[in-house]
Amino acid sequence: MPGTNPPFRADHVGSLLRPKELQAARAAWKAGILPLDALRDVEDRCIAAAIAKQEEIGLRAATDGEYRRAYWHYDFVAGLDGVEIYEPEQKIQFKGNVPLGHALRVNGRIGWSKPVMLDHYAFLASHVRTAVPKQTIPSPSVVHFRGGRQAIDRTTYPTLDGFFGDLGEAYNKAVGAFAAAGCKYLQIDEVNIAYLCDPEQIAALKARGEHVEGLLGIYAAMLNRAIEAKPADMTISMHLCRGNFRSTWVAQGGYEPVAEVLFNQINSDAYFMEYDTDRAGGFEPLRFVPRGKKTVVLGIMTSKTGALESKDDLKRRIDEAAKYLPLEQLALSPQCGFASTEEGNTLTEEEQWAKLRRCVEVATEVWGGV
Repeated sequence: MPGTNPPFRADHVGSLLRPKELQAARAAWKAGILPLDALRDVEDRCIAAAIAKQEEIGLRAATDGEYRRAYWHYDFVAGLDGVEIYEPEQKIQFKGNVPLGHALRVNGRIGWSKPVMLDHYAFLASHVRTAVPKQTIPSPSVVHFRGGRQAIDRTTYPTLDGFFGDLGEAYNKAVGAFAAAGCKYLQIDEVNIAYLCDPEQIAALKARGEHVEGLLGIYAAMLNRAIEAKPADMTISMHLCRGNFRSTWVAQGGYEPVAEVLFNQINSDAYFMEYDTDRAGGFEPLRFVPRGKKTVVLGIMTSKTGALESKDDLKRRIDEAAKYLPLEQLALSPQCGFASTEEGNTLTEEEQWAKLRRCVEVATEVWGGV
């Protein structure tokens, strides 16, 4: 429960807008005019500054802003054995006809043999002073949901049972590796379970030839296999949203279709839940959360626009949620990161920090602390 252990009353999902210096350095590196070592120096400097800013605002958990990544998900899963990033002819379409340019495919047996992002965590942990270092990784489901059967090599995996099994084992090793590195706060970004709340997404899966019956249970089993590796002193949270790319989105629909499995069959300690628009439905599904055991971090602040939410509006929505889950099991955050990809959402860094500062202010007034 919030208090001495994460998640905290005021928290955030993880990604932050990339500073202009970092954007310029990454562009120069991609163009071949800046060496990788020089890019790393800029990343290090910008991450250290972001950590200090989070602590100055009063946040009790700090991330590296995902500054070393181009994507919230691809950079991590492409580090697994057997997974690669490629540019497909048919791109993922966000609302407003905004395409996401890359995709994943499986070309060999999935495994964890490389220390993917452990160095990211080590740098973060070595630079926090007052905050708990929080590491974020994408859910295993992203390796399946985006491309499905057609993106998985049939020679390696004639059936998907072996694929899901290997993916769960790889994530079990990943969680264990972060635990061994000293990580006490790990977040698994699980957007695809939220996508399963959208009838349009279900129809698209069926049209692609996927077997959607039982898919929620398969994803839950993979998550639980990953979570089995966590020691008693590690908190694992899940983040759920419906797409976040340049302030656009993909899916809609309330949590009701997945709530019972999500809260009672997945062994996560906490849930960061998108709730900034009516696309996420009402708070009623929170009635399924086991009492006194798990925390829901209400994503009632938006990271997609710069308009600052009023304290009164935020408190009113917290009160509404507390009708379905006791206040002591609730916390507050933006509904998603501010830059799920390096392009970032359409707001300024000043607006981003103002939102996080407001989050701390409201948490302090509602719960008596962060």
